[in-house]
Amino acid sequence: MTNLKGQHAIITGGGTGIGRAIAQLFAERGAAVTLMARNEERLKAVSDTLPKAQAIALDITDEDGVATAFDRAAERFGPAHILVNNAGIAPTASFAKTTYDNWNLVMSVNAGGIFLCTRAALEQMKQTDHGRIINIASTAGLKGYSYVSAYVASKHAVIGLTRALALELAGKPITINSICPGFTNTDIVQRSIETIINKTGRSEQDALAELVKNNPQKRLIEPDEIAALALWLCSPDARSVTGQSLSVAGGEVM
Repeated sequence: MTNLKGQHAIITGGGTGIGRAIAQLFAERGAAVTLMARNEERLKAVSDTLPKAQAIALDITDEDGVATAFDRAAERFGPAHILVNNAGIAPTASFAKTTYDNWNLVMSVNAGGIFLCTRAALEQMKQTDHGRIINIASTAGLKGYSYVSAYVASKHAVIGLTRALALELAGKPITINSICPGFTNTDIVQRSIETIINKTGRSEQDALAELVKNNPQKRLIEPDEIAALALWLCSPDARSVTGQSLSVAGGEVM
């Protein structure tokens, strides 16, 4: 069992879904956890249930704000050993209806935010001589999906950054990997189901079937499954695993 006692994990988007599941598992294994996201109230609702945690409100697209938030996190729990880049957005629209402003917003959050948070975390990891960076990407970083062109492009950018940075960091005890979930049982997916129902008049069961049709297991991935993989990537057994994009999608991507 991986023991994270004495380690400080920073998790963006830690108030819901995958981020919350990772925070809970990491805390259970002894880590001090800093949760970051826009909604501080939601973060505190999670951090208050954990033995050693704090909540810091953050817009990950704000360069100065990211630097300040990471400094604040280190003041209480010391420099980061682990960073989980989980925060992201997934709006849907046809390419023709995707405005340039919307394109830039998705790229800024999903790719730019990871750039800023990773840069801030690396400055701290150099102090600890240890680091694990885990990007929560998507199967959309490994293949294409219609009506989410900006999202797909942003997740491909995350995969590219992961691969490039892994080579730059190869001489240091710091690894960086991406986890690529398929459709996962989170609030974002529930909203997608509601959108399908509202736009098509389909039943909830049929809307769910539409989302999981490409998953050979015909089911949603559970956040706990992503958390378990993230924990393993933080273990000594994964010290040679870097630059990888690990799909958790029931066989959808091979």
